[in-house]
Amino acid sequence: MEFQDVLRKRRMVRNYTDEPVDTEVIERIVAAGQRAPSAGNSQGVVYVVVTEEATRKAIGEIAGEENYVAGGFDRFISGAPVQVIICTSENVYHERYNEPDKKPEGEDEINWPIPYWHTDAGASMMAILLAATDEGLGSAFIGVAEPKQLQDLLGIPDDYLPIGLAMIGHAAPDKKSGSLKRGRRSLETVLHRERW
Repeated sequence: MEFQDVLRKRRMVRNYTDEPVDTEVIERIVAAGQRAPSAGNSQGVVYVVVTEEATRKAIGEIAGEENYVAGGFDRFISGAPVQVIICTSENVYHERYNEPDKKPEGEDEINWPIPYWHTDAGASMMAILLAATDEGLGSAFIGVAEPKQLQDLLGIPDDYLPIGLAMIGHAAPDKKSGSLKRGRRSLETVLHRERW
């Protein structure tokens, strides 16, 4: 699929068939996430792939799936045959940016006006969603209000924060989000040349 087609076809899918996704396809999708930019090549983003039904249901509960269902959506969190929990470690970035090539001797670590660990996790998440589309699959991403619950359920170490999860599977007919009524802003309203 051409890249522009992947961009146009990618959307948040909120229903999936129960057809499983091949392990090799899952690995290609996660590998695409791993190819996303990484500040200082820190590589502080890691993934937990969940395909087991009971665990997917528990994650759906943590992620507030009942609220989506109450809003008329299908059980798209637990119903997705693949959940990819994207995690990032702030500590990995601090360690990397204290290495000699990033912090000359006698200088302080950068003050992190933008937390690169979140930027890298977001870039990885988008690469995963695009890779799923390229594989002919549907996908969506949600955050969770209580990431500690995901850490506890999945044994994620305390120094890795789960930023949310991508659901991946074969798309089924779904209810579109009401947010789509807004449409995309025109390029002229978001593109500034040379200065704002």
